[in-house]
This record gives sequence, C-alpha cells and structure tokens, in this order.
Amino acid sequence: MRPRSVLKLPRGHRGRHSLRAKLTLANVALLALGIVAATAISLMAARHYLLDKIDSELTTTRTTLQNAGFSLSQIESLGKLGIAMDQFAGMGDESLPASTDSVFVAVDDTGRPISLGPLKPTKRQHAVASAAGDPADLAAAQTPRDIDVDGKPYRMIGARLSDGTLVLIATSTDALHEGMAKAVKLDLAFGTLLLALLACLTLFSVRRRMRPLEDMVETSSAIAEGDLTRRVPSSRETTLEVEQLRVALNSMLHQVELAYRTRERSAAQLRRFVADASHELRTPLAAIRGYLQLYDKGMLNDPDQRKRAWERVMTEADRMGRLVDELLCLARLDQQPELRFRNVDVSRLVRDAAEDLRMQQPDRPVTVSAEGAVLVRADESGLRQVLGNLVANVRTHTPADTPVHLSVTRGEGAVRLRVTDEGPGLAPEDAARIFDRFFRASGGTGSGLGMAIVQGVVQAHGGKVEVDTAPGEGLRVTVTLPA
Repeated sequence: MRPRSVLKLPRGHRGRHSLRAKLTLANVALLALGIVAATAISLMAARHYLLDKIDSELTTTRTTLQNAGFSLSQIESLGKLGIAMDQFAGMGDESLPASTDSVFVAVDDTGRPISLGPLKPTKRQHAVASAAGDPADLAAAQTPRDIDVDGKPYRMIGARLSDGTLVLIATSTDALHEGMAKAVKLDLAFGTLLLALLACLTLFSVRRRMRPLEDMVETSSAIAEGDLTRRVPSSRETTLEVEQLRVALNSMLHQVELAYRTRERSAAQLRRFVADASHELRTPLAAIRGYLQLYDKGMLNDPDQRKRAWERVMTEADRMGRLVDELLCLARLDQQPELRFRNVDVSRLVRDAAEDLRMQQPDRPVTVSAEGAVLVRADESGLRQVLGNLVANVRTHTPADTPVHLSVTRGEGAVRLRVTDEGPGLAPEDAARIFDRFFRASGGTGSGLGMAIVQGVVQAHGGKVEVDTAPGEGLRVTVTLPA
C-alpha cells in the first residue's frame, strides 16, 4: 500500500477549535453565568430586604410622631426623642461626632431648618434640608425617597406635627452600599477562583476522557500510512459510548484489512492465473499453427504425414478444450455459484468412480471401503467432479498397476472421503503447492488445474481438502464434508 500523508492542523488552530477547548469554555461560561445570576439575585434580595427594613423604621417613626400628636415645643421635653436626638448627630452640638446614620431636622414651610430651643441646626441638617426639596411632598408621600447628601445616599421621609411643623427624618444608606460593594468584590474573587478551578478540572477530565479519541486519531493516521494491522487500544478510563465506538471502529478496521488482503490476494491470483493461462494456451496454439502452416505450404504430401498432423491438431484442440473448460469451472467457483444441494449418497459416487477407473485401466488394483449409504447435503455434480479429478490424478501420475484405495467414513459430525494410491508420492515442496493453479510437479503432465478445482468445489460445500504424501510413500487425499 502506498503511504499517504496525514493532514495536520497548526497547533494554534487545533487549540482554538479542539473539542477539549470548546468543552472547557462551555463549562466555564455556564458556571460564570450561574455565578453572575446567583450573585445578582442574592444582592438584589439583600438590598431589598435592608432597604425595606430602613423604610419600615422611617415609616414607624413618622407614624409615631403623627399619631402621638406631638408639637415642636413638645419634642424637646420628651425623653425618648431626647435620646433620639442624641443619636441623630448631636442635634445642634457640632463637637459631638456624627456617629449615627440618621438625621432629624425640623423645617419651616420653605424647607429651611429651624432651631429646637437653644440648639442650632448642624451642617448635616442643613444639607439634608437642602436635598429634601419640597418638605410638604415628603410629608404627604407614602414611602421614603432616595436623596443625595454631600455625595452620600440617604433614605428620607417627612412628617407633619400637630402644630403644622414639618419634620424630616433621614437615614444614611452609605453602609448598605459599601456592604453591597464588598459583597460584589468577594463574590467576584470567589467566582474567579471557582472558574479557574473548574477550568483546570475540566481540562484534566476532558483530556482523560478524550484519550480514546486521540488513540483513534493515531490509529487512523497509522492505517492511512499503510499499517493495516493497527487497532484502537482499550482504555481503563472510558465511557460506554466511546467504548462502543472503539469496538465498532476496530470491527470496521478488521473488515477493511480483510477486504484489502482479499483484494490483493485476488489480484495476485488473477495476474498469476492470466500469465499461466496464456502460457498454457500458447503451446497448443503454436502446435496447431505450425501444422497448419506446413499444410498450407504443401509440405505434407505423404498421407501418413497428413494423418499424423491431423491427429496432433485434434489432440492439441482437445487439450485446449479441456483447458478452457477447467478455466471456466474455476471462474465459476471464484464467483461463488449457487449449488443445488440435496441428499447425495457418497458411497454410490465412490463405487461409480472406482468402476470407471477399472474400465479405463483394467490392470490397476482398485479397492473400495464404504459403510453402506452415507448421505450428505451436497451438489451431486460437484462431488462427481471432485472424485473424477482425484481419480484422473491417480490415473495420470501413477503407473497403471499401482493399487488405489477409495474409502468413505462418517464420524464427529463430518463425512471423510479418501483416495489413496501407492505411487511415487510428492516431495514436500511440491505437496505445498499441489492446490496452486497450473502447478505440475517435475515431470508431470496435465493442465495443473485438477486439484485447484477439487479444492474450490470442496470449499464451496463448506469442507476442506488435506494431502498426506512423501517421496516413495504414495499420495492420500482426504476430503472432509459437513455431515
């Protein structure tokens, strides 16, 4: 087989478009989407929960102020509101730290902060009042609003006291946003680490799982280069689908190898067959052409010469006819013809072949051993041809007084037909080629196709032919057929 080059992609191209990279990217992308979705949902839920809690506190404070009927003058005398004022950024004393996130400021109708007794509004209260806009709208609003005070986010709600004073209550949400930002950073860091870990694990797992496919690629490349004996090896770490693919591919490769070997063997046999047939046909054609040229030139004047030339031409023509018939028989056997199987008594065929041999060579001792009727499912004409060729082989290649023994036995699910002679036998190298077409042992005659036909017919019946011989020990041919 002529080696063929295997297409190899560039390394970068293989990396970008390999199944391993695509699976890794798909897993990482899906996990990234999952992390982003989970982070977004969790952060939105947390933000909603915390904002709802802040809004609930602001709404409760406003409801308490309005339902209790407080006025501006009463707020200063209430102990509870005094504590609240201490929490709400000092409430006028700028020396106290603004440790609280809530702001309480009373405003007039124009939205300006007003003093609560001796306490002056702080800068933060002024900033909250300035960012509030119309305090009346805030007091009428059902829910708190977002405002921005000196670049920091707040939630604000308004309340109208019993004397008509407007009070603004604001709570900073800066801590909430900082917490959300930290949570996002933490989620991103953890998600990135998780994605990196998943990518490494996916690459390792896919590489291990894809190893059988890489073995298939290597095997296919080796076969394309001419090594038809290569097969995909089994892997310890494999999946059911990959193992099924490996088994199916190995079966296909086995069939391909058998088909290729069969084609090569058939092609070699055909070439040898054509060469041998040409050689065998050339000899009788040359003899016939020679005698016809002699006759055409008038060189056969003697009647005896013409008679001898005519006999030689007829002999060579008969030889050509037999050779062509045998070639046609082999051609039909090569095409695997449909045989007409029926019950055939092999013992009767053996006795008929022995009787024919006695008629042709009366001086030859012929013995037959047959166990009554031995039936097999076979093509009768094919078996007669097998026996005829075996007997003709004995008649042609042994002296006329050489004993011959024909036998039929049944046993072990098979029928064995033996033709044994006590002739000169064959050398081991000749016995190894006895079934080759056009093979003749040294000094032999005939076309050299008889044993090839015997083997072809027997194989068409699902049987086999064996030869046992040695120089000076005769020849025994055993035909084994399915019972």
